[in-house]
Formats: sequence, structure tokens, C-alpha cells
Amino acid sequence: MEQNNAFKVLAEQLSISNKKAKTLIDRGLVYVGQNKVKIARALINEDTKFRVENVADIKILYEDEDIIAVDKPAFLDSYDVQDSIENSELLHRLDRDTSGVLLLGKNEKFIKKAVEEFRNRRVKKIYTAWVEGVFFEETIIDAPIHTIKRGKAISKIDERIGKKAITKVTPLEIQGKKSKVLIEIGTGRTHQIRVHMSHIGHPVVGDELYGSRTKSSRILLHSKQISIFKYSFEAREPKEILKYK
Repeated sequence: MEQNNAFKVLAEQLSISNKKAKTLIDRGLVYVGQNKVKIARALINEDTKFRVENVADIKILYEDEDIIAVDKPAFLDSYDVQDSIENSELLHRLDRDTSGVLLLGKNEKFIKKAVEEFRNRRVKKIYTAWVEGVFFEETIIDAPIHTIKRGKAISKIDERIGKKAITKVTPLEIQGKKSKVLIEIGTGRTHQIRVHMSHIGHPVVGDELYGSRTKSSRILLHSKQISIFKYSFEAREPKEILKYK
């Protein structure tokens, strides 16, 4: 059986350019069965059948003269959302695989005030997630996080040089050996929820970087609600978060 680079095989099958095919793979949208194609230049059989995840549309939840709240779909970078909305600037970021409420500012004065609210931990942020294992007791995780940013960021617990990070986790539902949890974070460290849940032995389902062994089309983490100043915004859970399998 002849082999070729994965992006070239995908391009041929979908009748798209090599560049677009490579972008789809780099964004983590291409699968063979339940396995994500991670390396665009990997050699693969030319008769391999691919599955490409669709990216949902960005939904605007609320907009006024100061702020825009959107429901960010999974598989979309936060900066892509910013680029798609004219005259807007991100107030914070969500990981590419994380869906849910994302906030953008519309003018310099408001953006400056809002960024201070985030910095001073006066923004309420609530998430839902499916995690590995049976989680049945409310837990507060207080473990400092150090982030290494060389190419892709990766975080770890580091008692010596890590920055303070607090995560409150409340059980919602148990299904087999998976648990749905409600998570409130009092700080906003890079990958905080993901590294904290891994730290206590319950990595987020699909999060292979931090120890999940379950194959999933995405990391099952959703930004459910954010409250800042007088505002409070909520994004409905997509089907893969609402119910596990």
C-alpha cells in the first residue's frame, strides 16, 4: 500500500489545498476513527479514511457599548474570535478545546478596568467538565502553578516557584468511571483547571497532555458562566458536555 503525508492525502480526499489540509490537522480537527491526526507530515496509507470535526459558529450572547460576550465553540482559538469581531479586544482567553463564555471589550477605558478586575480576582468564573474517575466530594485545590512557555505552554505544580492558584470542585453527576463536576476558579493560571484536576488524580476527559487516557473528540471542559461588574453571562452546555456519551 502506497503512503503519503497525511495532509496531502487529506487534501486529495477533500479536494482542498495542501495548506488548508495542513491547517485542519494543526488545529486538531482531523481524526482516523477515534484517533486524532497529530502530525501533518506523518506518513499514512493513501486509502485512509478521515473524519473532520466541524467548528460551530460563534454566538454573540450579549453586546453593548463596552462589552461583547460570546459563546466560543471548541476547536477555535480565542484570538480567532477576536479577529472575527471588528474593534474588539480579548479580556481573557480560553484554551482552543474549551467551549463557552468568552469576553471581549470594545473601548480602551472599559478594557483597562476589566483587565484590572481579572487581575485582582474579582471576576467569578464557573466551568463544567467531565473528569476521569469517581469524584464525589467537594474539594478545594490550593496548589501553586508554574507555566513554561516554549512553543506550546505547559503548566505544572511547583511549590517553590509556582504562582498561587485556587480551584473549587463540586460533584454533579457520576456515569460509570467518569464524573461531571462544577468548577469555580479564584485565579486564572494557564491550564489551571486541567493541571489541578490532573494533580488530584481526576484529569479532564480527553486531556492527554495532563494524563487522560480516554479518547475524545475534544477536552471536555466548558466555560459555563462569567460575572464581572454588573454583568453575568451564561453559555448553554454543548451536547458532549451536557451528557457523557
